[in-house]
Amino acid sequence: MKFDLVQKDPQTKARAGFITTDHGIIETPIFMPVGTVASVKGVHQRELKDDINPDIILGNTYHLYLRPQTDILEKAGGLHKFMNWDRNILTDSGGYQVYSLSSNRKIKEEGVKFKSHIDGSYHFFSPENVMEIQRTIGADIIMAFDECTPYPCDYHYARRSMHMTHRWLDRCVKHLENLPFKYGYEQTLFPIVQGSTYKDLRAQSAEYIANVGAQGNAIGGLSVGEPAEEMYAMTEVVTAILPEDKPRYLMGVGTPINILENIALGIDMFDCVMPTRNARNGMLFTANGTINIKNKKWADDFSPIDEMGHTFVDIEYTKAYLRHLFAADEYLGKQIATIHNLGFYMWLVREARKHILAGDFRQWKEMMVKNMSQRL
Repeated sequence: MKFDLVQKDPQTKARAGFITTDHGIIETPIFMPVGTVASVKGVHQRELKDDINPDIILGNTYHLYLRPQTDILEKAGGLHKFMNWDRNILTDSGGYQVYSLSSNRKIKEEGVKFKSHIDGSYHFFSPENVMEIQRTIGADIIMAFDECTPYPCDYHYARRSMHMTHRWLDRCVKHLENLPFKYGYEQTLFPIVQGSTYKDLRAQSAEYIANVGAQGNAIGGLSVGEPAEEMYAMTEVVTAILPEDKPRYLMGVGTPINILENIALGIDMFDCVMPTRNARNGMLFTANGTINIKNKKWADDFSPIDEMGHTFVDIEYTKAYLRHLFAADEYLGKQIATIHNLGFYMWLVREARKHILAGDFRQWKEMMVKNMSQRL
């Protein structure tokens, strides 16, 4: 994997660049749609590629390990072939999913014992077997196994957990040295900075991660319920320490406003279920604010869903029609809203890139944050 830093914004820490892998070029800053179980919920791969058009999507190690299971993925020739996706894929390590099973898991130095949410069977994740699982899934970018701390989190627990995440990282790196690539293309490991919402721990973790010298780095354990200001404060501490010549990935973030604010702090990569999950509940994101399409006010609004026309659904369907589909609990409504939201998120990061290259990102960002704060 190669990262080229093309332009830095003169007034913020925003950057534009290119990540090159064996599956193609990723223009940064980038948003990665979440394809948890080898599918971006409700979207055909053809629509994903032709209409939403992301350079990279995300898969989930925990979910893919449980279903369809790694032996099926190996027989298919890896996740790309299994789901018929020839662009980039990143897989998370399962650390966050195991964290969210709080009542059904036990964390020890060796790893984590957890209970499947599907059938209650017991499984064990360690830094070593998570590297093996991710080798078999075959994503282009793979994540180190970490512990994601909850919010709020006691300082002593956060510190202990951070040090364990660092020891787990060392085990991931060591184990990968003995694991050849499976499908004829390279995989790149990103370590993860932890430390909850404590500046000193975040700084310590960022130093540790920077010293590993990986080809890219991630920031985890944010967007777990803390106020946005705390998220931005932690991001600022970490981006000041992580190397400038490597891409920085902020995991699980966020709202369109969160994304722009974090781009301004020097983040290059984002993923979040928000555009897809909120779409299924009738919330649409637009450049002028959010729409709850279930509201009565849209019942006789025959204007297009979004006149900016980021994807075909924005122009082909009206707000009144989309509201009717939600009222009738028709699947198509969820699909249309999902394609719209993902199309908007992709437009947003690409527009941010354009303004970084043009040198006027800060002014544009301030205008967009103000506009997107409105409820329509």
